[in-house]
Amino acid sequence: MNVFDYQQVHANGVTLNVAVAGSGTPVVLLHGFPQTHLMWRHVAVGLSADHTVICPDLRGYGESEKPDGDYSKRVMAADVVAVARELGHDRFGLVGHDRGALVAFRAGLDHPGAVSHLMCLDVLPTLDMWDVMHGTSAAVGFHLYLMAQPVGLPEKMIAAASDEFFGYFLDLWTKDPAAIPPEVRSVYLDASRRAVPSIVADYRASATIDVTHDSEDLAQGNKLRMPVTVIQQDWGTALGFDAAARWKAWATDLHHQTTTAGHFMAEEAPDEISTAIRALLKR
Repeated sequence: MNVFDYQQVHANGVTLNVAVAGSGTPVVLLHGFPQTHLMWRHVAVGLSADHTVICPDLRGYGESEKPDGDYSKRVMAADVVAVARELGHDRFGLVGHDRGALVAFRAGLDHPGAVSHLMCLDVLPTLDMWDVMHGTSAAVGFHLYLMAQPVGLPEKMIAAASDEFFGYFLDLWTKDPAAIPPEVRSVYLDASRRAVPSIVADYRASATIDVTHDSEDLAQGNKLRMPVTVIQQDWGTALGFDAAARWKAWATDLHHQTTTAGHFMAEEAPDEISTAIRALLKR
C-alpha cells in the first residue's frame, strides 16, 4: 500500500496507525481478524480514485497502540469517529469486515450523525451471533468461546502457538489461498503474534460489555437509520438461521446479499466488494 500516506493519528486517547489516500467523499475501511488495514489493499486503491480512503489499524491491532483496558466496540467505534474528525471529516461512509464490522455497527448506532452509509461484511450483530451459536454447530466458533474466558489462560494458550492459531483461520476461512500471498500472510501473522493480549481483549468484550450495549439498544428500539449493506457467506443456510431477517431487526434501510467468495472477501473478490461499496454510497 505504498500509494498511501501513513499517519500516526492520536484520537480518543489512543494513537492509531492510519493509511490515507485519494480525495473526495471520505470512506473509512475497518479490517477484521486476524488481519490489519492491509486487507483493503485492492479495494482501497480503486476507491481512492474518487474518494478519500481512510484505513486504520484498529486499537490493539497492527501498528496501532495496544493499551490495556476497554476494548468494547463502543470505545473502538469512538476511536474511528475521532480519527476521521482529526483528518478533517465529520461525516463519512463506513465499511467494516469481521471485527471491524462489529466496530462499524456500533459506530452506526452510537454516531448516526457521523456515519452516512454503513457496510458490514460477514458478521451478525453480537447478540445475534451468540444466539445462533448452539449445539455441535457452535464448534466452528470455538475461538469465540476460548477468548471469552477470564484474563490469563486464553492469552497463554494462544501465545504458545500463535502462528498456528492465527494461521489456522487464515487457511480455514479462505476459499482462494492465492488471495493471501505469503508476504501478506507473514504480515498478518507477525502483527497478530505481537498483539495477543489486545486481540483477546477485543473478543472478550464481545462476550461481556458488547452484549450489554447491544441489549440496551435492542430494548430501546435503537436502530441503524442510514443506508446499510450487508454481504455475507451463506452461513444462515449452513447453520439454520435467517441472516437477512436478523439484520432487518437492526436496520431500517437494508440491502442484504450473499457471496460465493470466502470470508476474506475483500481480498478474494475485491471487484465485487468495491462495486457494492460504490452502490451503497449512491443510496
